[in-house]
Amino acid sequence: QVQLVESGGGLVQAGGSLRLSCAASGRTNSIHDMGWFRQAPGKEREFVAAIGWSGDSTYYGDSVKGRFAISRDNAKKAVYLQMNSLKPEDTAVYYCAAGGVGAGTQGMDYWGKGTLVTVSS
Repeated sequence: QVQLVESGGGLVQAGGSLRLSCAASGRTNSIHDMGWFRQAPGKEREFVAAIGWSGDSTYYGDSVKGRFAISRDNAKKAVYLQMNSLKPEDTAVYYCAAGGVGAGTQGMDYWGKGTLVTVSS
């Protein structure tokens, strides 16, 4: 059993920045890949970013590449998402996700309950 809890969401102005955090607990030894997804009302869940165990492999969705940065701290069992140059279309519930080795962007096994990010124009 792995639990993921997101934090850091809130209301920001377009062009602003926000940092999301995700804390993992439980059987965290099974976690290798971690990432972030988001879902806006009426839309499907969208891949945002992912990171490998050592942090040397990162992946980003096309819509956020160059603006967002994912990082992790295994000692703290945490993953972060730094969001810069935010746009209104970034408004969504952001979910932290985790999976085993090689999970990639489509093999995540564990999910947090989400944190809401609202970007005003």
